[in-house]
Amino acid sequence: MGIFDANCPEFFAPNERQDYLVFLEDKPDGYEVCKIEGRVCGAFGLFADGPDVKRLNWILIDPQTQGTGVGSKIMNRVVRSGRQSLTRTVKIAASNKSAAFFARFGAIVISSTKGGWGPGMDRIDMELAL
Repeated sequence: MGIFDANCPEFFAPNERQDYLVFLEDKPDGYEVCKIEGRVCGAFGLFADGPDVKRLNWILIDPQTQGTGVGSKIMNRVVRSGRQSLTRTVKIAASNKSAAFFARFGAIVISSTKGGWGPGMDRIDMELAL
């Protein structure tokens, strides 16, 4: 929750905090944490959304670690894991503040919803073809 809070309100709307807490309490199989020298610096989950479709959920990176390549390593792992499981598409529900990051890896915008995550936080639905 500390990483979520450190990214709020820059990358997550405050109203999403409860949703993330509920998500974590369910202990979702497949949700991974990233560590540097034993300290959690990020997290993400890649979950089935159909026979050859997966969705990337709750990708977070500690702001103190942003710009160090952790995000790229996460996305490389997502792509590698997706390809190994014969995934053709990864769905990503981004925001107007994070969409450019995913676009660097080839994700394209499918739709957008103004204020979809909360005030000032547009929801950008993207897909990454593998």
